[in-house]
Amino acid sequence: MITVLSGGVGAARLIRALNLVTDPRDITAVVNVGDDLVLHGLTICPDLDTISYTLAGLNNDELGWGLAGETWRVMEELARLGGAAWFALGDRDLATHLYRTQRLFEGATKTEVTHELCERWGVRTRLLPVTNDPIATTFDTEIGPLSFQDYFVRHHHDVVVNAITVQGALTATVTDEALSALEQSSRIVIAPSNPLISIDPILQVGNVRELLASRRRDVVAVSPLVNGAALKGPADRLMRELGHNATSVGIADFYQDLAGTLVIDQADRELATQIESRGMKVHVTTTIMANPDDARRLATVVLA
Repeated sequence: MITVLSGGVGAARLIRALNLVTDPRDITAVVNVGDDLVLHGLTICPDLDTISYTLAGLNNDELGWGLAGETWRVMEELARLGGAAWFALGDRDLATHLYRTQRLFEGATKTEVTHELCERWGVRTRLLPVTNDPIATTFDTEIGPLSFQDYFVRHHHDVVVNAITVQGALTATVTDEALSALEQSSRIVIAPSNPLISIDPILQVGNVRELLASRRRDVVAVSPLVNGAALKGPADRLMRELGHNATSVGIADFYQDLAGTLVIDQADRELATQIESRGMKVHVTTTIMANPDDARRLATVVLA
């Protein structure tokens, strides 16, 4: 079994690529929930939804989030009424959040609801929130404290960040399902997700970081940076703002105690020696999953 530490689009694409070269039922994703929120009374889980929509073939490629064939009548009417419409939820997407909120109210866990939704969408890869407890990634910024979605959506991740805190992480409990997956997997993969706001919130819950460190030989990380830039989102800028080296060498520094191997893009080939000096093995390939062949090539390297 392969377990992938996952957050958002980068993880969704990597898991989809892994599905091309191995049985999807042999893959488990332990997913970040630090960017979850309650809005309009609804519990919204952006990373879980992005990954499940992508694996179900329902994702909106044009927007990079949400569902294909979406309409926006509810948000348009909400805006006309003067409601909070800055966080756009499509009409089809709303059904997901309505269902999740109903089931949580009835006493189901986030893990159970995720399983139910994936079954309905035909997703064969197992998706597991790292915890059923509420945690929240927050930002200390140049304009004051911001919640995750305030920073990411309302301000378009375009303000300087001084510090990141994952509220509730130290008291949250790793689910039994996620812990078992991490303990029993033959390989653990850290997806090319933002290390600071997608992966680190997972690592901060319970003993996840210690577990990975104890299995370092079996852990493979995929760099989310290519030639010093993130393909999507603010990973490169956040790393610079918080004092990290915004290259694949910086990614190696971030993961060197947890991962024995780092996969980097061929554009960063000249950085391999520096990364190896951190005590990590390096594999060089195409990490940009622009087409099925490139995606398959990356997945094959990750599993090799």
